[in-house]
Amino acid sequence: MKIAVGSTNPVKVKAVQDMIPLYDLFVGAEVVSVNVLSQVSEQPKSIGETVQGAKNRALAAFQGHNLGFGLESGLIEVPGTKTGMMDCGVCAIYDGEDYAIGISSAFECPPKVMELVHAEGLDLNQAFFKAGLTENPKVGSAEGAVGLLTKGRITRLDYTKQSIVMAMIHLENAKFYKKAK
Repeated sequence: MKIAVGSTNPVKVKAVQDMIPLYDLFVGAEVVSVNVLSQVSEQPKSIGETVQGAKNRALAAFQGHNLGFGLESGLIEVPGTKTGMMDCGVCAIYDGEDYAIGISSAFECPPKVMELVHAEGLDLNQAFFKAGLTENPKVGSAEGAVGLLTKGRITRLDYTKQSIVMAMIHLENAKFYKKAK
């Protein structure tokens, strides 16, 4: 079985590589990285856009493989928060017929970061760097913004794995998730 991850981001690829061996469904599966586009904004700003980006990545990665995994991080509106938004990760797994969707825990970015995202159109990598919260302009390919804010207690890898586990619920329990006809 060949499983394709629709990204070359090493954190996203490692998350899938780490999680696949935990499932009997995927014994002996090979995980490959495929460079695809999300076809959504560089910084998704809604749950709909984030899910669509993950689905687009999964579908594009699926071509010529048994499963396509799409992983997308994005901002979602959350009432009552300081900035009105939180960041979460979405995993979409495409099997050629249907998608399984999972969402990670979410966290709020500092107001200074969100101002840069909204006012200058920066993505979180760029905004955290410009705000002086990291020296790594590609923090999302390392510990991630969540890793910075939690001081390593939860990293981008961890929260990406969470979204994968949540999506895997559908595959591991397929009999409960059959579409009504």
